[in-house]
Formats: sequence, C-alpha cells, structure tokens
Amino acid sequence: MYKGITIKEPFFEIGPKAYCYGDEMLALAKVADQASEKYDVQIILTPQYTDIPFIAKETKHLLVFAPHMDSLVPGRGLGSVLPEAVKYAGATGVMLNHSEKRVSIAELNKAIKRADEVGLATIVCADTIEEAKAIANLGPNIIVAEQPELIGTGQTSDMDYFKRAIEAVHSVNPDIKVLTAAGISNGEDVYNVIRKGAIATGSSSGIFKAKDPAAMIEEMISAVRRAWDERHK
Repeated sequence: MYKGITIKEPFFEIGPKAYCYGDEMLALAKVADQASEKYDVQIILTPQYTDIPFIAKETKHLLVFAPHMDSLVPGRGLGSVLPEAVKYAGATGVMLNHSEKRVSIAELNKAIKRADEVGLATIVCADTIEEAKAIANLGPNIIVAEQPELIGTGQTSDMDYFKRAIEAVHSVNPDIKVLTAAGISNGEDVYNVIRKGAIATGSSSGIFKAKDPAAMIEEMISAVRRAWDERHK
C-alpha cells in the first residue's frame, strides 16, 4: 500500500471512461475541483491518459488517477502503459481491474507493487465480495466494491452487500478504504449510500450522460456532504 497519500473521508470517484476528453473534460474537472473545495469532499478523477497532464496542472484539489496501468518496467512494451510515465504525467494514483479493463490476479499483484514503487496510490475494483477479500491481500489503498451488472443501470446494490464487502476487506486489512458504487445516477442515490454507512461512492454515466454534467457534479458532491454531516451529528 502506497503511504504517500492521505485519502480523506468522505470521498467520491468520478469516472469519465470514454465519455469525455479534451477541453470538455478540463472544464468539468475545474467544476469538480471547485466542488471539492466548496464541500470539503475529496474527489478522485480518472480521465483519459492524454488529459492527465493539463488536468493535474490546472486543478488544485483533485486526485487525478490514471484509468489503468500495466506492470512493465522501462524498456520494451509498445502500447503498454508505463507506471513511470503515469507518474510523470502528474497522476496521483491509478485505477486497476475495472470491469471494462479486467486483469488477472497475478498481473494485479505486479501492478500494485509497481505503483507502490513509483509512488502511485491504487484504487482496485472487485466484482464480488470474495474477490474484494482476495484483492485486500494485495494491499491497495482503496477497493471499489460494486456489482458489474448494475453499472450504468441506475440501480444500486443494497447496503447489506456493501456492509459484507467492507467487513470482508477489513478482516484482511482495516487500513484499506472501501468505495461502494455501481448504478449511482443522481444526488439522491449518493445521499442514500453515504447516509446508510458508506465512506465513499462514485459515478460515471450518471454524470456524463446527464443533460447538464456540471450541475450533476454539484448535485452529487453536495449530497455527499449533506449525508455525511447528517450521519455524524
């Protein structure tokens, strides 16, 4: 686990996937940056690789993560994503094993170790509670516990699933933070997940397929703050 970063609770992950890039992505990154400061909610953003340098340079509060990375070392490997290059581009961390970019456990283990070596935090996705527990043994900073069949559907997992996932991860390593997501489509979904016990959640299509993505970012981040504060009264 990379120790050179502090992930403050509550936090939120924005995943542009391939919905957004370039100037449009930068504009929305700045909206997220302002929302992060306004609501005191840490935001992880996973933009396209080519957008990392200027987003990292032109925002102050975002944690900019690469959407994937390979475990290779400098040398041969045309078309692979080099950990050192991700770090040099300005990324703070990397997402691994998303349901749309799965890797083997063996590769995941090597990639997490390489991330630790170059100074990148890791957020790793798990499709099942069993997989989340197995990944916990590899020592990432964050595990995303989400059911892939719910991604993009507007339907969220029930809190029993989230609680069991958190318990499984923390039975291995209580220092790993668990983000509970999938199907988050609006501020109400965000509020409900955080209010019921999650420390973090996130959204992709809920933001980038909204009529007004900037307004949806504001809605979701404000919901994180409101739910967290009400929970801790």
